[in-house]
Amino acid sequence: MTERSERGAVAVEFALLAPVLVMLLLGIMEFSRAYNAQASLSAAAREGVRVMAITGLEAPARSAAKNAAVSLQPGLQDTNIIFGAPCPSTVSTGTSPQATITITYSLSTMTGIAGPFTMTGRGAMLCGG
Repeated sequence: MTERSERGAVAVEFALLAPVLVMLLLGIMEFSRAYNAQASLSAAAREGVRVMAITGLEAPARSAAKNAAVSLQPGLQDTNIIFGAPCPSTVSTGTSPQATITITYSLSTMTGIAGPFTMTGRGAMLCGG
């Protein structure tokens, strides 16, 4: 009789702990996905502003930012990328103008329990490289 009642106790304990373990696993997956998206946004902003500071052109910088964020699904659109003041064609001595870029992205969750979350990546670099 004790073996049979212990089986029931194990089943009840599993039924109580299984949802907690599943939620913990899903939370870890969601957090790691968000962390990866934020790292991709930061890398995209850094690469985009680097190209902007060197060339002074938005089109190549936008393309570089999109190419650096290939892990984002869906990918970056042109409307996600906002440029600050453009670099002047010549940089005079004693000045230090900066190129800036801001990338916003709406990250939807896998589970659909929370979100979507708006994430932002920013980059700044002195003009002229």
